Amino acid sequence: MSQRSVAVVGATGAVGQEILKVLDERNFPVGRLRLFATARSEGREVYFKGEVFTVEETRRESFEAIDIALFAGGAASKEFAFAARDSGALVIDNSSAFRMDREVPLVVPEVNPEDVKLHKGIIANPNCSTIIMCVPLKPIYDVAGIKRVVVSTYQAVSGAGAAAIGELRSQTKAFLNREEYRPLIFPHQIAFNLIPHIDVFMDMDYTKEEWKMVRETQKIFHDDQMGITATTVRVPVFRCHSESVNIETRKKLTADQAREILARAPGVVVTDEPGEKRYPMPVTATNRDEVFVGRIRDDNSMDKGLNLWVVADQLRKGAATNAVQIAELAVQYGCVK
Repeated sequence: MSQRSVAVVGATGAVGQEILKVLDERNFPVGRLRLFATARSEGREVYFKGEVFTVEETRRESFEAIDIALFAGGAASKEFAFAARDSGALVIDNSSAFRMDREVPLVVPEVNPEDVKLHKGIIANPNCSTIIMCVPLKPIYDVAGIKRVVVSTYQAVSGAGAAAIGELRSQTKAFLNREEYRPLIFPHQIAFNLIPHIDVFMDMDYTKEEWKMVRETQKIFHDDQMGITATTVRVPVFRCHSESVNIETRKKLTADQAREILARAPGVVVTDEPGEKRYPMPVTATNRDEVFVGRIRDDNSMDKGLNLWVVADQLRKGAATNAVQIAELAVQYGCVK
């Protein structure tokens, strides 16, 4: 691949830092690199491939001569994405701002890579939990079709940002020392607790996070007939999201068949040896790009049902890695100006 001029917006945040790591690890052809963030982070120094880069404040004129602008998420997307696009850059955006826009492809490279070719200057990165679920759904969908999905997520605090990680740490310390503490980031205590509420409540008392999983998955698969219902839960884990996924297929597929199909699927690692107590866990998925699948079982309550336990690093495959994979596809397909 020829060298590209790349900008990372939100370079000092958790996802921005992971994007830089992934660009390095995957040897993305970065010919020129510029790092942007808020005025608060201007002047900070960041290392990339042994070189020191100074973070600049993001401005509308920041994107001249940029080929690819990777937005790490947050308010910057709505404020600067159109300016970046209008400057000629391909915007790959990690926020929710454009995901349901009909003019913007929503891409998981293992599921709908060809949608990259449909972009009009902006490509959206799906919600982290959606990405993690869609990767193992795709090979099953291709073989047996999917009528319905019931998913419950167990989402790490890092999905809520660096301050949430600090809150879990401080609450855990205070709890063990029998000290008082007051929740600041989460609505309730997160240490030694579960909170069945991520983002704001919306229609039918589902949260925004739950509706994201429904609507984004249908868009990615181009299948509005796929029934999906979700319950998203915040758990006291620092990193990696886990999901319990129940699937009703259109064609009968046994657990053994599903295991074989998933073992051959790109981006999937099957870890499923219950007799040896081997199954996916956050501690083993951390800093990995694959989606780990285990506890693959026939659903005892229906004829065409399967149960999966799915775990992946939401900062890697759920955000940074997926974004860089999209950039790789765009270069491969000749979709970068």
